Amino acid sequence: MTNNTPTPVPFINLVDQYQRIKTEVQDAVLNVFENQSFVLGDEVAEFECDIAEYCDSRNAIGVASGTDALLLALMALEIGPGDEVITSPFTFFATGSSIARVGATPVFADIDPVSFNLCPESIEEKITERTKAIMPVHIFGQCADMEPIWRNAVRNGIPVIEDAAQAIGAEYRGRRAGVLGTVGCFSFFPTKNLGGAGDGGLVTTDDPDLATRIRRLRVHGDLGGYQHAEVGINSRLDALQAAVLRVKLKHLDQWTSERQENARRYNSLLRHYQLLDCIEPPAVLPDRRHVYNQYSLRVKGGQRDKVLNDLREKQIGCAIYYPRPLHLQQCFQYLGYQEGDLPVTELITSECLALPIFSELTATQQETVIRGIAESLGRLSSPHFPTLYSETSQVRKVA
Repeated sequence: MTNNTPTPVPFINLVDQYQRIKTEVQDAVLNVFENQSFVLGDEVAEFECDIAEYCDSRNAIGVASGTDALLLALMALEIGPGDEVITSPFTFFATGSSIARVGATPVFADIDPVSFNLCPESIEEKITERTKAIMPVHIFGQCADMEPIWRNAVRNGIPVIEDAAQAIGAEYRGRRAGVLGTVGCFSFFPTKNLGGAGDGGLVTTDDPDLATRIRRLRVHGDLGGYQHAEVGINSRLDALQAAVLRVKLKHLDQWTSERQENARRYNSLLRHYQLLDCIEPPAVLPDRRHVYNQYSLRVKGGQRDKVLNDLREKQIGCAIYYPRPLHLQQCFQYLGYQEGDLPVTELITSECLALPIFSELTATQQETVIRGIAESLGRLSSPHFPTLYSETSQVRKVA
């Protein structure tokens, strides 16, 4: 008897990635234990140099998390009570919360329906005399349209803080995320394209004075010898994290290429199963390098939640990033936003669905995902509809 039940497909698989580099990672971690230097030190300094070179930034400062990277950038720029920071409502909570934590007011602008990034025209409408920074988010691994954002910032004399938590290696007109604004902020949460063995983050900047201040702020504002110039926070990147990340950084571009190939394969599968009239795949805009931290498509016609539930019943990994935009979160009610204020964002949050995109994903696993969508939407004309990839068409991943 033939078993027609599809094999489960995980949303993310960190175990397979680890197996590819297990010996390298274990050797690097063992070296840290042998040296017993766990906080900052040479391992972190060397990782900072590696990332600075990778992003083509003059300075890179390792910190404890991506959230702290945003917080320290705001602190270093002296943004606080009475100030406004324009940002995206379609992002992880830390983007908005970091602004609120320094006492400033998050001002949410609407997003572009194609890239899901901040709409430059919407930013311009939100600028006031209290605006002290613009914080674009390179969502899902594709850079925001930075030229008009930067021009607007220069015209108004305000800095740009890149939330590049999902976008290490992404490019805009040949320049990498992290050097497209005044300050760039990265996260090394384990599920990121460059993920550590826990929390970690980093700040990039070409401004030497900002770099000096961020380095000081991450160690309680200490000048050395227990002399404190200002009140900072404790946000130091652990040497163990730096060791793991240095190993992974050597493989990042290959993993990115594999994610890009997986995205192209999804696009082919959506065409093969004739779903492009009801599914809109993520677009890659001109002059961009999309690194696909997520492959988030739009499910049209109010069918997103049905597809989500049907896939989960089949144990096919999928997720919603993000089901409720920041401007409608309970904790931000005091800002006074109402439903309908940011219509594009609200539409996207009702249609967006992320599919597995990790680099070890196989062609047949991807076809299982898309066939599941086709079946959910009643578009699979027959259970015998020809597959695009055979059971043996596994893409061999060599680190």
